[in-house]
Amino acid sequence: MSKRSAIICVDDDEMILISLKQELMAHFNGQYRYETALSAEEALQLIDELVADEIYIILIITDWLMPGMNGDEFLMKVNEKYPDIQALIVTGYADILAVSKARHRINLSGVITKPWSSDELIQKVKSVIGCN
Repeated sequence: MSKRSAIICVDDDEMILISLKQELMAHFNGQYRYETALSAEEALQLIDELVADEIYIILIITDWLMPGMNGDEFLMKVNEKYPDIQALIVTGYADILAVSKARHRINLSGVITKPWSSDELIQKVKSVIGCN
């Protein structure tokens, strides 16, 4: 993969976005572009822009509970337009039943609970993007 590939992080909490981006950059260095969005709406626009620029989105990491549009609704919209994009949901609130239902409607590759460990985050990301 190259900088023509991107990982997008979506969360309404800027500190969560900073943390996710720092942990991803610390592990994967400059292998990918790391983009962030503070809302699902902002992320949808960002995805369209990246795709138009021929940037391959290898993964979206999104919060479950956000104002305006929740993570599952956001990922349904992404999946309608870009069914090949993989996703992880990060949450401190989602119940297992809701996640299980969402998994069948969207391209959900896994769930990370808040607070997460750096090792857990990196292992989940690696399993989704096919790294060892």
